Amino acid sequence: MISLRYHIVSIAAVFLALAVGVVLGSTALGGSLLSALTEDRDELAKRASSLEAERNELQARLDDQDAFSASVGPKIVAGSLDKRTVLLVTNYDARPADRDALRKLITAAGGKVTGEVQLTEAFADPGQADQLAELATRLQPAGTKFPTAGGPGTLAGALLGHTLLLDAKTAQPQSTAAERDAALAGLADGGFIKEPGDVQAAQLAVVLVGGELTGDGVGDRTATISRFATELDKASAGVVLAGTPAAAKSTGPIGYTRSDTASTEVLSTVDNVDTAAGRVVTVLALREQLEGDAGQYGIAGNAQGPAPGVAGKGD
Repeated sequence: MISLRYHIVSIAAVFLALAVGVVLGSTALGGSLLSALTEDRDELAKRASSLEAERNELQARLDDQDAFSASVGPKIVAGSLDKRTVLLVTNYDARPADRDALRKLITAAGGKVTGEVQLTEAFADPGQADQLAELATRLQPAGTKFPTAGGPGTLAGALLGHTLLLDAKTAQPQSTAAERDAALAGLADGGFIKEPGDVQAAQLAVVLVGGELTGDGVGDRTATISRFATELDKASAGVVLAGTPAAAKSTGPIGYTRSDTASTEVLSTVDNVDTAAGRVVTVLALREQLEGDAGQYGIAGNAQGPAPGVAGKGD
């Protein structure tokens, strides 16, 4: 007769056998798995080291190219803006280093920077759109016609276009000095631009931005800057909207502009102004604007080519 003790011993033996099997199996499997993982780790480390070396080599090449562009840039643009005047309009996120380098290159091209207008973050704030539109309309110079649609960016562009930029055909002021000063003072008092220094009317303008815009209503923000630059162009001999590659994304002012056919017909854009080559292209694009043409230049996928007269990859 099989006793209870026999059952207990049998069950214990079964569990003991299972335990031994698990231990032996896991030991063999663990060793194999550990060996495979070690090999994968070593392979990944080699790949990472190779990619890092490749990245460093590419960065060195880019640095060399940028240094070369910086050295030959003044010679390339020499005379292209001879006796022309240029206004700088900088968004709050524009890099001062880009602005200063661009100013020097414009001077090397024979041009003269007549001043700078610095836009604040409030300028493109959707929450202050009505105030900007109302202010621009109230400061409208006598005898000028402003667009009836387009929002605050369009109205502000019309205001500064007619007060700070010369007539494209006659190269004469489109408003009085008093109207120009009133426009600047009004926008500064409203918090939409920083207190301006000495600013004189110019034939051309560069609107310098940083990268992508952020915050609530980002679509409205990018539209405001884009439409502002477009309206400046319509009121002058030419405007270039320049920024970094990030500005060419869909949430950046350049990207928004390039998606709008009505804007690209008149306004030029450059998406790599943070490089010496991009600044050279910005000056060449200003020259192209003087000749009545427009183009979208840089390194982003939505650029038509790297520079005026140079076809893109898909052309």
